[in-house]
Amino acid sequence: MFKKFWIAAALALTAFGANAALPSVTLKNLDGKTIDTAQLDNDGKPFVISFFALWCKPCQRELKAIAEVYDDWQEETGVKVYAVSIDEAQNEQKVKPLVQSKGWEYEVLLDPNGEFKRQLGVNDIPHVFVVDGQGNIVWNHQGYVDGGEEDILEAVKKAL
Repeated sequence: MFKKFWIAAALALTAFGANAALPSVTLKNLDGKTIDTAQLDNDGKPFVISFFALWCKPCQRELKAIAEVYDDWQEETGVKVYAVSIDEAQNEQKVKPLVQSKGWEYEVLLDPNGEFKRQLGVNDIPHVFVVDGQGNIVWNHQGYVDGGEEDILEAVKKAL
């Protein structure tokens, strides 16, 4: 019986790690609308969550690189990108002008207390998650190098 317990526990941990669901954290979008992160979706298609900050140059390079191919990605896979700012509350008012100046067509969410970031175990940014159409995290990656957006696209394709 003890052995069965440990096998079941190991399977449960493996399943959670491979397909963890999004935690429920209340955030706001750039228009001040309240969003429950557990309810993020893309009509049954995969979506991307990308954590960034105003001061993070690699984050901005990654989001710029994605913006350049975003229309193609949407046409090919139907993917949606949620960009989550972890900037503190005193800098929140600077996020919308940055997003507008860059022309990013993402749904941008504000995580000024870092609760969503903590719930997902994000320690460093940029940090990207790919979530399948059922709301399970199926891939994540920390850091950015030029061309890294192709890895994100491959993970999205696998999640289809």
